[in-house]
Amino acid sequence: MKAARPDAGTLWRSRDFPLFWAGQALSALGDSFSLLAVPLLVLHATGSVARMGLLTGLVGAASVLAGIFAGYLVDRVDRRLLLLGCDLFRAAGYASIPVTWLFAPQLWLLYLVAPACAAAGMVFQVGYVAAVPALVGPEWITRANGQLYATYAAAGIVGPMLAGLLSSAVGPTAALAVDAGTFALSALGLCLVRLRSAPAPSVRGGRSGWSGLLVGVRFLWRHPVLRTLTVLLSFLTFLTIGLTDVFIYHVKHDLGRPDGTVGQVLAAAAGGTIVAALLVAPVRRSLGFGACWIGAYAVSGLAVAGAGLTRDVPALALLVAAYTFGTSLAGICSMSLRQQVTPEHLLGRVTSAFWTLHSALGPLGAAVLTGAVARYGTAAVCLAAGLTCLGIAAVAVLTPIRAPRPELVPVPTADPARG
Repeated sequence: MKAARPDAGTLWRSRDFPLFWAGQALSALGDSFSLLAVPLLVLHATGSVARMGLLTGLVGAASVLAGIFAGYLVDRVDRRLLLLGCDLFRAAGYASIPVTWLFAPQLWLLYLVAPACAAAGMVFQVGYVAAVPALVGPEWITRANGQLYATYAAAGIVGPMLAGLLSSAVGPTAALAVDAGTFALSALGLCLVRLRSAPAPSVRGGRSGWSGLLVGVRFLWRHPVLRTLTVLLSFLTFLTIGLTDVFIYHVKHDLGRPDGTVGQVLAAAAGGTIVAALLVAPVRRSLGFGACWIGAYAVSGLAVAGAGLTRDVPALALLVAAYTFGTSLAGICSMSLRQQVTPEHLLGRVTSAFWTLHSALGPLGAAVLTGAVARYGTAAVCLAAGLTCLGIAAVAVLTPIRAPRPELVPVPTADPARG
């Protein structure tokens, strides 16, 4: 019997997915505030793009470290309570910055809070990926991810513009106060969400964060498409993790525009994500996984190469939107594939291993990218990064990633949780 085509309306018939969606929409709105506010606080205090890159590198390092243990936690404890705790921790952390700034700016606090909240964010992201299949059926995973991405991006359009205006009017710390409030509201929503129970700890395997990570690594290695994705994304993350700092620096330093313009450019970036999220399900169904992923990173590479060369704000906004369109389309496809081929009891550890491995070079990449911008300029660095992205997309054509239906590739028969 032919399977029914996924119906977007089905996602909204139960109470749990809408509640989860609403909480994450609020959280995404707050994230877009801090995405703008934290780099601006560093730039206002130091005027240095290298210092911005250092903070981005520390944030990336904290995420990688947290990723070692995130999968073990997600597969062993109550996922809803874990997500709730992460939201409350981030609410308290980001609230501490504007409270402290009322007395005197303390730059060291940014270097403490931002990495700590990033670590909690990594645990949350792994838990969120593992939670989606527990909220919707397997046939709706790609569409559910697209709906969530579209909502995040819609919040990302409003957030940067509001954050830019708020930062211009009263300073970036006010934007962080908003971020803290949205995390608190997200936690409230999670209190009402029900998730299907995961398997009992006795069948999950692994006695520590390290062993849990190795379980995920073994699963990734045995799956030819996931293995290749992990390797190529390691290089892509190295190239792209610091690009938001570079775009902000380009607008502020090279073009001499105010904070509000930075918010508009980041809002355009969110627009690219919205378009990708709305198109990903039908495009993947029509073109197949390989064409979507490879074509998406080719588009991103061309956009990055051009972004550093333009001095026109509308053109820059369009190129940044094209960049996020490509990375979002590829990212949704990649995440949906992992959710489709990974057994639920391993999903936390496989997701954790995937993100930890492909993010490992990110902190170094952020430092190298922003340091290169300070020395060679935005145009040269963006051109080099964009051409390298194009090269990686070309390499992917020669790998198992090119398969149109990799979800049909046989899953490893040996249970990594037991071996």
